[in-house]
Amino acid sequence: MPSGLPRTIAEAARLIETRALSPVELVRTLLERIEAFDSVTSSFLTVTAEEALVQARQAESEATKGHYRGALHGIPFGAKDNYETRGIRTTGHSRVYEHYVPRENAAVIDRLYEAGAVLMGKLALHELAHGGPSFDLPWPPARNPWNPAHFTGGSSSGSAAALAAGFAYFSLGSDTGGSIRTPASLCGVVGMKPTFGLVSRQGVIPNCWSLDHCGPLAKSVEDCAIVMQAICGYDSRDRSSTRAPRPDFRAALRRDLTGIRVGVVRHFWEEEGGVDAELARSTENALQVLRGLGARLEDVRLRPVGEYCDIWTLIEAPETFSIQRTALIERPQDFGAVLLERTLIACLIGAADYMDAQRVRACMVDEMQSVWEKFDVLVTAGAGPAPPLSPKLAKWPSLNRYSPFAVLGVPAIVVPSGYSNDGLPLSIQLVAKPFGDAALLGVAHAYEQATRYAEQREPRLSQAKPPEPIAPPPKRAGIDTSTGISDLCERAAANAGLRLKAEELAILCGAAPHLLEMLRRVRGIAGSAEPASVFPITSRL
Repeated sequence: MPSGLPRTIAEAARLIETRALSPVELVRTLLERIEAFDSVTSSFLTVTAEEALVQARQAESEATKGHYRGALHGIPFGAKDNYETRGIRTTGHSRVYEHYVPRENAAVIDRLYEAGAVLMGKLALHELAHGGPSFDLPWPPARNPWNPAHFTGGSSSGSAAALAAGFAYFSLGSDTGGSIRTPASLCGVVGMKPTFGLVSRQGVIPNCWSLDHCGPLAKSVEDCAIVMQAICGYDSRDRSSTRAPRPDFRAALRRDLTGIRVGVVRHFWEEEGGVDAELARSTENALQVLRGLGARLEDVRLRPVGEYCDIWTLIEAPETFSIQRTALIERPQDFGAVLLERTLIACLIGAADYMDAQRVRACMVDEMQSVWEKFDVLVTAGAGPAPPLSPKLAKWPSLNRYSPFAVLGVPAIVVPSGYSNDGLPLSIQLVAKPFGDAALLGVAHAYEQATRYAEQREPRLSQAKPPEPIAPPPKRAGIDTSTGISDLCERAAANAGLRLKAEELAILCGAAPHLLEMLRRVRGIAGSAEPASVFPITSRL
């Protein structure tokens, strides 16, 4: 944060409540910072300066008159640009939605307005929250404030970058397979994916109905708890919304972990995923901290990461295709190449394959019951250090330690765990059972308070220069006709109603062999399981 300003929501809220801090001056200071430095991070797609000042004046007037709304009163935030905002363009960082101006707010936006929060603007993301980084879209990808030549992670890229850069006190992200947790990890902030159904997704441009989650990114675990208190709750307009009890998240925060049972999913980083050596060391140090706080640690094995990633893809791709079907048929050229690669494959996934994936997902959820009986939380390595920003980072498929917990629908949070030798953030990931969100925040808070990594350093944007733009990779050219893949893809695309040009067909043909291998791995392993669409975490109580 700029010098002289409080660092966290909790600190700012105490000052606003006692009228020692003016919401108007706070917003003006942050708008000046955005104007000065967002050319380095490209975190905002739209800055809502006038609207923010109007909201800040209202918040200040209310506070002066004694009508204080709570810890988010007058607190500036940013929203990922797939959250619909009334009268404010909502693009999803896609040419397809470039001129879309919603008539209503997303449910979470309304909840935050009711709490007195102030919207600073709409934040960059990977196209429609579905893979990246991309360099062939109307706006550039966000840059990492710790080093603008490096990646933010995605898809909530601007949400993490704006927060780390000190442009807002918290931000909204969405997480389908790690899209809050990855950028939070790489940008050195706290990011939480709540239990599926706990936070309404109404008014958020969907990526995948079965896997989408909405959640906060913040500077501290306490701040995450404050935002969660405001945004969670039942919403009849969201079919996935649950009537689960709304806990007091802030009251669950703790400083010791005596008796807490921690399952260490060590194979996720020691055997799978190619974890950086510095991240591995910081994760081992984090385990020692947890042990020192009184937790009882024991290694536990889940399925291999790759199995979760297969199921995630076979559920996500067909649902994304269904959501964007009309645009994919009528204007495929308006999508970026990365989104096309990860979505066109859906025309090769049959209905039975999709249902098999949902059935395997149900098995995955069921087999976790014995794990949750034994452990209060699980811990894995997070992500980091951030690699240099490059089109090569969009390589598909890849292993993702965050996808398993999206498939399982359980709450997960990332917390800073140190820095690399180059000064880039590192993190750990903590996970709890369904609706264990409050307890999870408690464990994360205890670790955070024992280490305080996020308080030790800040990005130095004043020393950075706006980076040179990165050109998109060359378009795919030519199709290998010797394997029969091209004939298969042409038939599947035609059956799906797609009219693909040569370069778009080449994208599909390039991805098809990976998809076909996934199908071979998944077919026939579901047994007699029912599909995950009937498992309790998504039911309406």
